[in-house]
Amino acid sequence: MSALTHLLAREFKPNAIPAILGTQRDRTVKKITGNPDPYAKRKQMSNRKALEMLPQVERAILNEKSAESCFRKACLCSIVGNIIEFDIPGHTFNYDDMNKLIKEAENDLVIDEIPQIFNLAKKAKKILYLADNAGEIAFDRLLAGELKKLRANVTVGVKGGSVLNDATMEDAEYVGIDEIADDVITTGIDAVGLVPEECSKEFLTVYNSSDMIIAKGMGYVETLTEFSLNTPHALLLRTKCNPVANFLKVKRGKNVAKLIP
Repeated sequence: MSALTHLLAREFKPNAIPAILGTQRDRTVKKITGNPDPYAKRKQMSNRKALEMLPQVERAILNEKSAESCFRKACLCSIVGNIIEFDIPGHTFNYDDMNKLIKEAENDLVIDEIPQIFNLAKKAKKILYLADNAGEIAFDRLLAGELKKLRANVTVGVKGGSVLNDATMEDAEYVGIDEIADDVITTGIDAVGLVPEECSKEFLTVYNSSDMIIAKGMGYVETLTEFSLNTPHALLLRTKCNPVANFLKVKRGKNVAKLIP
């Protein structure tokens, strides 16, 4: 507690980025406790639960009639998967509610730029898919599959070390997204969202050479919106906290599919 209050006293400023503070907080916790992955057991449980649900979710996508409607359904399922996150004040979820939330996903979609995202994906040759949480990444398999059907080369990016319940290479391989994507790489670091100055050269090469980026979750909203972006970025997320919801000018607990810039 002492180390964290010192961290906040030093780093909490009007222009501070929440995701960066969260990264520094988690690194502090890991260093002092000696626990390299405090969320390990919950991540494993999330992966198992999501894989159990995957066949039913996949059927919902396959029941759609056109390539665009399949893509849309896969986006919605992927966004609903973003509810799998722990320790956000006021945010709770139950794995048993996932099927209901998928059925209601269209009603909860308050920013809907999926048609524009689909049109960009059809033209893109290289797409980088930035995953967010463990468990959720199982649903990302389905959207990655739809991107592959559009004949894009798809690289999935996961975190290079444990931070919160974010997916790492271990999670990616456990849910089998490496069997769908052309490649799976890591950012090279244990950071919430994207911190380019810390990322590996390998990751930055892929990031800078992609025609389109799909970024899952609030951490990428918090960081990517701080940069000047030239490549289209599709933000797919559930608004689980008030600051992100307020920034996007929507209510909390809603689904968002937004293109930036």
